[in-house]
Amino acid sequence: MTDSVLSGAELKAEIRKIAFANRRDQNNKDDISNKIMATFMAQPEYQKATTVMFYVDVRAEVRTRYALPDALQSGKRIVVPWCNDDGELELFHLESMDELEIGMYKILEPKQALRSLEHKHIPVNQLDVIMVPGVGFDRNGGRTGMGKGYYDKCLQHTRNDATLTAVCFDCQIFEEIPVQDHDVYMDKVITESNVYIGIGRNT
Repeated sequence: MTDSVLSGAELKAEIRKIAFANRRDQNNKDDISNKIMATFMAQPEYQKATTVMFYVDVRAEVRTRYALPDALQSGKRIVVPWCNDDGELELFHLESMDELEIGMYKILEPKQALRSLEHKHIPVNQLDVIMVPGVGFDRNGGRTGMGKGYYDKCLQHTRNDATLTAVCFDCQIFEEIPVQDHDVYMDKVITESNVYIGIGRNT
């Protein structure tokens, strides 16, 4: 059993390494990201959602920030995550791009002065659609992130009817991502060329 877990962890680490390189070397990130985001926002569950969580991109991730202004004008309640000192994601009701500032790891995050405002805190069980970042994915919705488990912890508390949607480049798709008991499968994985229907939480 130990050997199996270790080999799975090693494989995951190798996939993460390859995916980082693939994502870094992806050409035309802005245009491809715009196509991915348009597909995300055209999905029926997004169209009917009241509360949607977007992640805010950093480094070589799919560019999500360019879609946020349109999302903010859509009449939906838009939520973005930020990481607290305990290594846990907190959810912030974003009403304007002006509420963001460059924070830890050069990530756009809610301004410090706004984080303590009670009306800005959104419980995870109010999310209808959750956009999930990641380093590598497979066509069944398997996911590997940065290895710190921030999103895994958060996603454990979502409603069963909330849609977990990953967005990534084609170059981040692998044949199979090794998963562990705490890992959560995506309901959908959207790339520039495909919308994959994942296993979700029906495992």
